[in-house]
Amino acid sequence: MKIFSDRQIEIMQAATVRIHKHGIQELTTKNLAADIGLSEAALYRHFKSKNEILLGLLNYFISDMEKRVKTIVEDDRHTYAQKLKNLFDSQLKSFVQNPAIVSVIFAEGIFQNNKILSARVSFMMQTMQKTIGALVKEGQKNGTLRKLPGESATTIIIMGSMRMTVLKWKLSGHKSDLVKDGKTVLNGILKLLEK
Repeated sequence: MKIFSDRQIEIMQAATVRIHKHGIQELTTKNLAADIGLSEAALYRHFKSKNEILLGLLNYFISDMEKRVKTIVEDDRHTYAQKLKNLFDSQLKSFVQNPAIVSVIFAEGIFQNNKILSARVSFMMQTMQKTIGALVKEGQKNGTLRKLPGESATTIIIMGSMRMTVLKWKLSGHKSDLVKDGKTVLNGILKLLEK
């Protein structure tokens, strides 16, 4: 994973603030340069385009996510259900700490014509899907989770429910309690699926 310079991190943080305050539509190199007191030419020395800044944000978030996921999954003290709860608790807390990343991840419109950004968001989703799928499979294998509707369908149910919970939080202007709502949703799904 690419290591970012201090200036690049400053630019990405400023981009995050701009996205959070004004929406992703207002993220332009001109606005961003003005936010941090640089000329556009100076900004271009660190990032070639707005899309490169967004790619940096995604890569930065993915790197953090991969570390958190690995720590949770490899902790053998917990059952599959507790690992799922810890996984979503960690992910949702990360969104609360950095709400602009949700605007980036959920901005499918900006990615449809950019294969690189689209691939990174897809990679993030696939990473979560594989991780959740493995935990579901573990629960089904040890007999604590029902085998129907199946590993793949169960994974999609969990991911889709969490995505809706995050979207509800985003649309509320981040006024709802994302972590609490996420726990409620996941606990409800697990109660339906557990034997």
